[in-house]
Amino acid sequence: MSLLSSSSGLSVLRNRNLSFYLSARFLGTLAVQMQSVAVGWQVYQITGSLFDLGLIGLAQFAPFLVLILWAGHVADRHDRRKIIVLCMLTQLLVSALLLAFTASGSRVVWPVFAVLVLFGSARAFMMPASQAVLRNLVPDKDFGQAVALGSSTFHVAVIAGPVLGGLLYAFGPTVVYLVAAALLLVATLLMASTTSAPQVRSTEPASWHTLLEGLRFVRSRPIVLGAISLDLFAVLFGGATALLPAYAHDVLHAGPTALGWLRTAPGAGAALCSIALAFMPIRRHVGAWMFGGVALFGMATLALGWTTHFAVALGALFLLGAGDMVSVYVRHLLVQYETPDEIRGRVSAVNAVFIGASNELGEFESGVTAGWFGLTRAILLGGAATLVVTGLWTVLFPVLSKMDRFPHHKDDGKSA
Repeated sequence: MSLLSSSSGLSVLRNRNLSFYLSARFLGTLAVQMQSVAVGWQVYQITGSLFDLGLIGLAQFAPFLVLILWAGHVADRHDRRKIIVLCMLTQLLVSALLLAFTASGSRVVWPVFAVLVLFGSARAFMMPASQAVLRNLVPDKDFGQAVALGSSTFHVAVIAGPVLGGLLYAFGPTVVYLVAAALLLVATLLMASTTSAPQVRSTEPASWHTLLEGLRFVRSRPIVLGAISLDLFAVLFGGATALLPAYAHDVLHAGPTALGWLRTAPGAGAALCSIALAFMPIRRHVGAWMFGGVALFGMATLALGWTTHFAVALGALFLLGAGDMVSVYVRHLLVQYETPDEIRGRVSAVNAVFIGASNELGEFESGVTAGWFGLTRAILLGGAATLVVTGLWTVLFPVLSKMDRFPHHKDDGKSA
């Protein structure tokens, strides 16, 4: 019996559309991760400013925050697959513009921030569509495995992308942007070749009432609200990855290849964790697993701030990624299990706001804090704040911290 025909976590890959979707997502993420290494290193080489590293995150988050609720409404009214294709084409344009900036030889970095605003806009529309479309690609019984495998492919790309970007940067940022553009082109073609089951589309006209439907839904579900707000406030203070270009250069005294490995380590931890979850999904002690994952994220951030050794830093970032993966897995299943299809785009948009805030806004916060208190102090403060938030949320959301099983999920005797 082959691996794909067995009842293992890989059996869902027999679904052609899911395989195409995962392949497109893998290549697109690989391109974006390569590009992020090049952008961070290029900007820091030009300006030498920690604050500018924080601005890279802010330039992506600001348009994301403005557009995300509208993007969720669009994902509920239109074909989510086509939205993803258009967003990938926009990301391809971003790579081309970064290539043009590099070729110009400019030493003024504001055009890079302007291009990243376009990237953040595309990501705003892509996130709710890509989160919501997965339920239309696989049967409900396979959804848990599809989420875990989707996370696996995503984080494998997060592993390979920074390393590849760091290696290719030795030949100059031009090479990185060219390869990223080629990968995004293939990803777009793969996504355009998929089909999905008919979605239940919203027929409500756009208004503040309909745009805020997802927010009202989340607010009415304390478990969902607790899960996504925990991620927001915990990871918001732990955005140490934004500081890795400076950390590699100033603390470890290393170059772009080492930066690539550092950027890869969280993805490696997340990928191995998600592969384990595909075969051994969490079905019991859901709340304890989620809070434990966030606590591990905070402790790993503290370890990163304390060390000056490359190997220890890699290990800390690996554990950081593994802890984050557990939290992401639990949160994603909670949101998708609880949400009706006709508002799934808008609820996914709210979820994306929390994810985006914890990532890009967290990167901006880390850059500002590092400018105020210094690089290592900023990382240590972020890790400590993450642990404080974890403890506080166990008190504010006891129903989540004590949660045993996912809602409406039947135990099959193979619980983790």
